[in-house]
Amino acid sequence: ATNENLPPNVIKQLAKELKNLDETPPEGIKVGVNDDDFSIIYADIEGPAGTPYESGVFRMKLILSHDFPQSPPRGYFLTKIFHPNIATNGEICVNTLKKDWNPSLGLRHVLIVVRCLLIEPFPESALNEQAGKMLLENYEEYARHARYTISSIICFIYICIHSRYQFLHC
Repeated sequence: ATNENLPPNVIKQLAKELKNLDETPPEGIKVGVNDDDFSIIYADIEGPAGTPYESGVFRMKLILSHDFPQSPPRGYFLTKIFHPNIATNGEICVNTLKKDWNPSLGLRHVLIVVRCLLIEPFPESALNEQAGKMLLENYEEYARHARYTISSIICFIYICIHSRYQFLHC
C-alpha cells in the first residue's frame, strides 16, 4: 500500500493533523505514521493512572479507508489487552468509530476517546464477553486479570531484551 490509497486533500489534512499531534500530543498518547502509507496511523497509549492498565503502554493502529473522513477509521490494539470493548483480535468497539462517527472529528478526538475507554469501559457493549461479564460481576477479578496481562507482556519484553543482550555479548 502507498499514499496513493488516499486522495491528495486527505493526505494534506492528515499531514496537518499529524503535525498538530506531534507538536501538542494528547496526554499519554504518542502518534506515528508510516511515511510510505499514511492510511495507517500508529499510537502508543499509556495506561491511565488509577486503572488496571496504569503500568502498561499499548500500541494501537488506525486504518483509514480511501474515503476517509467520510468513513471512520478502523481501530485495533496491537498490544494484547484484556478489556470489554476490545476483542481478542484487538478490534476496538467504541461508538466514535461506528454509529457516532462524524467526518469533522479528527484523529486527536478518536485517540482521546480510545484512551478514555481504558478509564471507563462499557461492558454493556462488550466485544470481549469474558471481560465484560467479569467487569460487571467482580471488578477486582477483572482488574487482576487486566494487570496480569500487562505483567505477562512486560516479562516477555524483559526476557527478549535480556536474551538478545546475552546473545549480542557472547
